[in-house]
Amino acid sequence: MTRRSQVWSLSALLFGACTGSGSDDSSGAPATDTEATTEPGTASDATTTDPSTGVPTSGATDDPTGATASTTADPTGQTVTGTTDEPGTSTGPTSETTDGTTGAAQVELPPPDGEFDYQLGESYDPPMGVTIVSRDRNAAPAPGLYNICYVNGFQVQPDEEDFWLDDHPDLVLRDGMGNPVIDQDWDEMLLDTSTPEKRAALAEIVGGWIAACGADGFDAIEIDNLDSYSRSKKLLTQDDAVAYMALLSAAAHAENLAIAQKNSTELLDRRDEMGTDFAVAEECNTYEECGDYIAAYGDAVLMIEYVEADFTTGCEQYPQMSIVLRDLDLVAPGSPGYLREAC
Repeated sequence: MTRRSQVWSLSALLFGACTGSGSDDSSGAPATDTEATTEPGTASDATTTDPSTGVPTSGATDDPTGATASTTADPTGQTVTGTTDEPGTSTGPTSETTDGTTGAAQVELPPPDGEFDYQLGESYDPPMGVTIVSRDRNAAPAPGLYNICYVNGFQVQPDEEDFWLDDHPDLVLRDGMGNPVIDQDWDEMLLDTSTPEKRAALAEIVGGWIAACGADGFDAIEIDNLDSYSRSKKLLTQDDAVAYMALLSAAAHAENLAIAQKNSTELLDRRDEMGTDFAVAEECNTYEECGDYIAAYGDAVLMIEYVEADFTTGCEQYPQMSIVLRDLDLVAPGSPGYLREAC
């Protein structure tokens, strides 16, 4: 599920070993790692385990892309296990592309002020005039439009619980009793981004999803639940989120895909560390945060509102921006409750 508002709310190609310094200083979750199993079709090299942490330190991990394992640098400056880059997929540091807008050199950003549609609940033919659409990673992109692929990179979709609990139990965040930590609003388990090793293992898996989005024809990636640390019972920190997001950005850029920061205004000043190219902001007019996103990302900000009055305010205050009003369930036309307006 997508997070709607704050209330409800690996590649070897990294930007460099930049050390984060977020405001959180809480300790990481207790290590409960078990050796990961290897799925059919993935590399089956032997994996050794660090006796102090219980996490794999060499060999292959489960990777939907089938990429080979190698040693890479986590943005925290620590050495971790990651994936090698494939020939011809290289990227560099984030660079200025337009006035106030950032982007990696090889990626295409959403067209400024392009009419936007948000279709995470159910895909349908975009209305006339739409040039940008965001859809779930399991959906097909809309032909001829700028397509954003939604990926829940920090939490577990309810229909994917068995995959994580059976195949990667060590990558699910757990409390002191060993129970998965749950986002109560969406009934989603949190993923454990507390160590460089776990971030690298997660980035192998989620990076495979990102690569699949690219293969399907999407232009960009939208990673949800960047703010999971705020629901982690202080087991995760902002630094953990930033370091993991940098790995996912590297994976996206390796596929020539732009990647968005989704919500989390408190991390806007760490945009360069995360390597993000544009922003997807839910209810920024409701919470009077749209100006903050524009200050960080210029015209590369897509806004979704769920309250008509706030949508109207946004259209009046930011006529140059891409803003859409949607129903909370994001249903298709013809379904009860469907709502969509753009300005």
